[in-house]
Amino acid sequence: MKLAEALQERADLNRRIQQLQQRLGNNAIVQEGEQPAEDPKELLVELDRAVCELEDLISRINLTNCRTLVGGKSLTELLARRDMLTVKLGAYRNLVQSASQVSRRATRTEIKLLSTVNVKDLQKQVDQMAKELRLLDNSIQETNWNTELD
Repeated sequence: MKLAEALQERADLNRRIQQLQQRLGNNAIVQEGEQPAEDPKELLVELDRAVCELEDLISRINLTNCRTLVGGKSLTELLARRDMLTVKLGAYRNLVQSASQVSRRATRTEIKLLSTVNVKDLQKQVDQMAKELRLLDNSIQETNWNTELD
């Protein structure tokens, strides 16, 4: 199984576990004399099985990410870089947006608002980070589809 397939399976298992939790909640209480639509004991067995599968899969994914090297760095390092670039890029984009909101004055007596940062320079940095993030994500995706799961 390829790493990308394992990641898709992990997402499916997470959805299945969430659905099982909802189904358990829906069948936890019934009116006296009624039967639940589904047996909570069976749902718990299915939930336990899915959680065990997910635990095993996450361990295998994490081991594979640690052992897989791309350009001298582990896939785990690249994932951390991608996550931090995403956070940083979001903050910079918010700053550029806020700094660009300089309102126009209708009269000379209104207060003039000025940007405290160079929006043009920041936008260039945002564009560069976005490019780096896009290329990094492409590299990670390619690696995921070319790497066998440990």
